[in-house]
Amino acid sequence: MKRKIAIVAGIVTGVLLLAHGAWGARIKDLAAVKGIRNNQLVGYGLVVGLDGTGDKQQTRFTIQSLVNMLDEMGIRVDKNLVKVKNVAAVMVTATLPPFARIGNRLDVLVSSVGDAQSLVGGTLLMTPLKGVDGNVYALAQGPVSIGGVGASGGGGGVTINHLLAGRIAGGCTVEREIPVALDGKAMLTMTLFNPDFTTASRVSAAINAELGQAAARMLDSGTLELTVPPSLRQNVPLLLARIEKLSVTPDAVAKVVVNERTGTVVVGENVRISTVAVAHGNLTISIRESAQVSQPGPFAEAGETVVTPETDVRILQEKRSLMMLEGDATIGELVKALNAIGVTPRDLISIFQSIKAAGALQAELEII
Repeated sequence: MKRKIAIVAGIVTGVLLLAHGAWGARIKDLAAVKGIRNNQLVGYGLVVGLDGTGDKQQTRFTIQSLVNMLDEMGIRVDKNLVKVKNVAAVMVTATLPPFARIGNRLDVLVSSVGDAQSLVGGTLLMTPLKGVDGNVYALAQGPVSIGGVGASGGGGGVTINHLLAGRIAGGCTVEREIPVALDGKAMLTMTLFNPDFTTASRVSAAINAELGQAAARMLDSGTLELTVPPSLRQNVPLLLARIEKLSVTPDAVAKVVVNERTGTVVVGENVRISTVAVAHGNLTISIRESAQVSQPGPFAEAGETVVTPETDVRILQEKRSLMMLEGDATIGELVKALNAIGVTPRDLISIFQSIKAAGALQAELEII
């Protein structure tokens, strides 16, 4: 166990050292230009061709939707007489990227909203996808790919992966564009994905160094204002192409993230530990009960068999040495010290919580 922890800690430390090296992140991975973003689309449709695994008769909106669709095709039917098992009502979602043009194809997600058992083998009928403004921006249709399988019998069944949600690769066609005008703009606003004053300052400095003038100005920890040089106002995409590839080393608050459900502990590079002593040991209490049977001799004139319970209680406490962290210990020193006393990921959670409670952890402790 100690060797495994040491290997994992070594990998984590190596990754942190690489992240602290000369390479930084591109501005395109740190920030986005206001107005250039994805847009969500949603629609309601029907999946047909199921093998008896569709919505049940009680799902009235599926039957009503099928009847309405047939009515639009000129087929008049009484909804009270419609009984089908191979149709399922679904919600269809897609993401419309910026600058998507008419005719571009997108992937769509299909999810059941009724009580269908499976969407395997189904085909989505033509479904209009709308934006938040109520306009139709795309049309979706095609066979649904589930990536799972299920089988059932009289006494039970087996299911591999999820059968009520699937994807249609390239199953959506863009029918309306969202206009985004860049040329002619004299001012652009950039927003950081993770607001931080130091990172924003570095991004601003990198842009100004590239353009040779004070074009970028930091408004707050997450927003920069970029003045487009007059020579590039008719070719703003070229300006953004020059800016987005610039390398900047981002900064972040010191943080320790703990997932108690999985025992995962992630320690940030800037985490510091003040002078503190740590002793960690496990106390194991073992209680075992057994029965002792006492019987009279074979020729005894009197006596009876007696069962006497016997309890054995043992307490085992691991002997661990006291670990001392001097001054502002770095992440490397912390990992080395914790490996020395042979802690497990579960032990790390308790140790970090205790160090934080003692006021010696100079970082934010986030438990998820």
